[in-house]
Amino acid sequence: MSRRVVCLRHGQTLWNVEQRFQGHSDIPLDATGVAQATRAASLLAALRPSMIVSSDLQRAFDTASALGRVTGLSVSVDKDLRERGGGQWEGLTRDEIFAGWPREFAAWEAPGGEQVTDVADRVSSSIRRWAAELEPDGLLVIASHGAAIRLGIARLMNLPQELWPALGGLGNCSWSVLEEARKGWRLLEHNAGTLPEPVRSDDSPETTEK
Repeated sequence: MSRRVVCLRHGQTLWNVEQRFQGHSDIPLDATGVAQATRAASLLAALRPSMIVSSDLQRAFDTASALGRVTGLSVSVDKDLRERGGGQWEGLTRDEIFAGWPREFAAWEAPGGEQVTDVADRVSSSIRRWAAELEPDGLLVIASHGAAIRLGIARLMNLPQELWPALGGLGNCSWSVLEEARKGWRLLEHNAGTLPEPVRSDDSPETTEK
């Protein structure tokens, strides 16, 4: 028996569709995002989660609350699970970012934004902290954001930073599953639940939209 963590990305927002950098901006789910959250809740409820914790941003909290309604669990809130801050890029489209900051766009480093290492540290620390409260066979669902989840997982698994890009992005209301093993955390599933949906995220300058 081992602890498991499901890292669930929030449902779609209008800014996802418009490819605007969201970061810490508190953007709500759109109608599609609400439907995605309802669908994900029906699937994840079958795993019988023990605890649900969400980012403090509305799009993640509303996604978590859909699961809470199905399972009867309350949703705890942790600001450390919020998305990577986008500094001057928040609210801008990818085209606008590229036009204004071509060099920074290539590196995906927003002026005034958060460093990836800082995001990885706070998200992984949050996951460890909440997972420590689980029973040995418990399941924690973390509702968070694309970049935050990917970076947190990378740090949690002790991957060297140069290998972090090897973890792909997550689609809206897709999830990744981690399990605590004898020698640390291991990744059981990644970007499950919505494939082959396109990934629209703050996570990198590329998207997988076809």
